[in-house]
Amino acid sequence: MDALYTKQHIRAALDTSPSTPEEDMQWLAAAPPEVAARVRATLPTRRTPAAVLVPLVEHDTGMTVLLTQRATTLKDHAGQISFPGGRIEPQDADAWHAALRETYEEIGLQSELVEFAGYLPDHIVISGFRVTPVVGFVKPQYQLKIATAEVHDVFEVPLDYILDPANHKLRQRKIGELTIDIHDIPYGERNIWGATAGMLMTLRRLLLQAQAAPPA
Repeated sequence: MDALYTKQHIRAALDTSPSTPEEDMQWLAAAPPEVAARVRATLPTRRTPAAVLVPLVEHDTGMTVLLTQRATTLKDHAGQISFPGGRIEPQDADAWHAALRETYEEIGLQSELVEFAGYLPDHIVISGFRVTPVVGFVKPQYQLKIATAEVHDVFEVPLDYILDPANHKLRQRKIGELTIDIHDIPYGERNIWGATAGMLMTLRRLLLQAQAAPPA
């Protein structure tokens, strides 16, 4: 399992470019086809492009995932645990640069401390966003400046904790008339759920697939 956490293995598990519109539901790859089709039918058809940074902090003792808790006054996803990010604006060269810009605006993480790793499949969320998750390796000597109007708190969770199935809590969620199984990741007094947990579960699935793949 230790091989899962090397930079080389993580890069090998990720895409080097973001999903195309035809691929934007690949996060449902693990679901039965009939369930995936019904989930697609319940999600919004108008999707605002957005990007988030999935920051993996490179500590000597192992990688951690940097997460934020959104301010309770926000219109969308208030108070939830999330990755830093937001809408892709016209001035952004791509999803990677949008994620870096939004991350700096929200928590003050400087882009020169972040190394590109790759893309996870896009996630479509109920609020109408098509989110491109970009994974980046973060140098641990960062110093943050939190935009309190958007972010209540910032914290780290060990990557091995997040990837350990013993720490995943299965529950059911209704999307329209459909009930689906999803995973939460409780951590202390916090609960990682929703799209953020979904992206982390996708990362875990891709890492396991890459580990199981025969050598090239």
